[in-house]
Amino acid sequence: MTSAAVTTSPAAPVPTPFELFGGAVAVRKLVDRFYDLMEGDPDYAALRALHAPDLDPMRTSLTGFLIAWLGGPRDWFDARPGGPCVMSMHRNIVIDRAVADQWLAAMARALDASAIDAPLRSAITTAFTRMAGGMVNR
Repeated sequence: MTSAAVTTSPAAPVPTPFELFGGAVAVRKLVDRFYDLMEGDPDYAALRALHAPDLDPMRTSLTGFLIAWLGGPRDWFDARPGGPCVMSMHRNIVIDRAVADQWLAAMARALDASAIDAPLRSAITTAFTRMAGGMVNR
């Protein structure tokens, strides 16, 4: 009796959220939109007040963090040995529910300008909501 060999083709690689988002350029656009809103809209004044006058270092840092967090290159983490915890990095900053809500609102508006599909948007929004809630310390 002979048996037929079963051949299977390798499954196509599943794209990361980073790839689905559009890569580093798209992440930087999101971050720039977020900080532009924070700088220019008085609705985010309390959030803006928590930041240094020059937002360029934060734009670079948040871009690097989000690239890695979405599954892209981990340069941001590699530059910070020990795998920093974002919550720990913010523990000395007074963050109340109102500031967390401002962060979420500005980020939601920034996401509005992103060309991502509804399931990815929903997953990111859910994660950001949890992240913002975890930052509240007052």
